Amino acid sequence: MKEFFRLLKREFKLFIGNSTLRTVFFLAPVFYATLLGFVYKSGKVENTPVLVIDRDNTPLSSQLTDMLDDNKSISIIKYAQEPLSIKDEVIRHEAAAVVIIPSRFEADMLQKKYPELNVYVNTGNVLTANFASKALQLTIGTFSAGASIKALQKAGMPATKAATQYEPFKANYITLFNTTGNYLIFMWPAMLAVVLQQVILLAMAVSFAAEFERGSFVKEYSKMKRWAFPTMLIKVIPIWIFSILIVGVYYFMHMIFRVPMPEGILNFILLTAVFVGSASFLGVLISILIPDALKATQILMVIASPAFIISGFTWPLSAMPAFVQFIANIIPLTPFLQAFKILLIQKGSVELTFPFLKHLSILLVIYAILGWIALKIKLWFIFRNTGSEEAEKVVE
Repeated sequence: MKEFFRLLKREFKLFIGNSTLRTVFFLAPVFYATLLGFVYKSGKVENTPVLVIDRDNTPLSSQLTDMLDDNKSISIIKYAQEPLSIKDEVIRHEAAAVVIIPSRFEADMLQKKYPELNVYVNTGNVLTANFASKALQLTIGTFSAGASIKALQKAGMPATKAATQYEPFKANYITLFNTTGNYLIFMWPAMLAVVLQQVILLAMAVSFAAEFERGSFVKEYSKMKRWAFPTMLIKVIPIWIFSILIVGVYYFMHMIFRVPMPEGILNFILLTAVFVGSASFLGVLISILIPDALKATQILMVIASPAFIISGFTWPLSAMPAFVQFIANIIPLTPFLQAFKILLIQKGSVELTFPFLKHLSILLVIYAILGWIALKIKLWFIFRNTGSEEAEKVVE
């Protein structure tokens, strides 16, 4: 036990004394949390440029243009005459959509000939396209309904009856989960989890590999050659403790950016603890298998880089090929984000997160066992000769 605490103290000193690790593990999460927080601070995309080409230039077409301009989500750029190239204008103004009001729009409306508006949506950016499309549908639908009811009233029909004639039944659309469509609440906390996994894997990549590379493992861990799992704990405990500090910083930044905390805070703490544990043991496993610190880092970054894309957070796992789903399910970030979405965005019952907590726990146990087996074999190869000099030759 004395040797265990000596090596644990040494590990803390090595970690704190490594300027690269200090920068990556402490500064990177704070920097990314602040940067991404300001990126998504507004929560919504507002004043998105939309081109309106008015071929009619009548009071009714102007009224429609004014209604579109009143919508805060979009900003109208009106053309009294059609430009030479609509596509060039869209690119020049970074417009999310183009609304073309046809000629004889007012005349056809008054004669009940049902004119058609053409709306071209720029899907070069899916996010702004969705915001603009939603705003246009709402405003144009309101204008269309108002014009129809007004026409029926002019024909002598009472207002209440005119409304039922236009709309024989009502459809109420009620949004669930993140009802304001706030992108800060949706993306920012998830990106913090991505950064946390990234820095844990980066720190763990050099844990054993660096010791093997510089040949210090034999000298320092000669008395721990029969104790593979405690040796693993010596490497991961500093990461676990420092991860608590990072999560505390994240909590503080939730208050700064006014992002709500997840439901069931105790369950969330447990979920985060298992997530940190599984990610750190994954890093330990790779660090043991790859005795070169640089190569271990590269392999772990290859694993971590696409983790968010294939996690199912923004694109459903069911829509991905089976082999991609398999890769996603062996990365700790995937079940963590699925449970995180339930607790933070959907405000669901804690019980709904249990399958994902179980998934994370299985990953933690599997990576811990595989790491233990790999280290056990590694220790046997390194210390199979009694002399330390011979052992050093094996390492080299």
